[in-house]
Amino acid sequence: MTQAQDQNVWKNLSEVTYKISEDNFGELYVPVFSENIKKMEGEVVEADGYIIPFEGMFKPEHIILSSLPLAECFFCGSGGPETVMEVMLSDPIKYTSKRVKVRGKLTLNSQDPEKLMYILKDAALVE
Repeated sequence: MTQAQDQNVWKNLSEVTYKISEDNFGELYVPVFSENIKKMEGEVVEADGYIIPFEGMFKPEHIILSSLPLAECFFCGSGGPETVMEVMLSDPIKYTSKRVKVRGKLTLNSQDPEKLMYILKDAALVE
């Protein structure tokens, strides 16, 4: 993993557009990933951000990480869906309101509307 990639992970992940598709429930926006994003799939990346505390959803080994503070995050404020990722941790993490950094293998999701479009697997907290 390069230092430049570490610093630009959220910037690179913002290079996404959307196409409108339909399923049995109506219209949905399907992400169209840029070449830069596609190149990152399967790579180990580091991302820093804030843990989003979902009611009844905070699991110490499965968190939602936002590049923006809580008041501006996708679910609560102004950020778009490209500013959040699911993180599947190998070891449980304690909730904190402070900024954290995680490292894991990036998976892109454009198929499952129940999941976020960016998922970090086999992730670990970077001290």
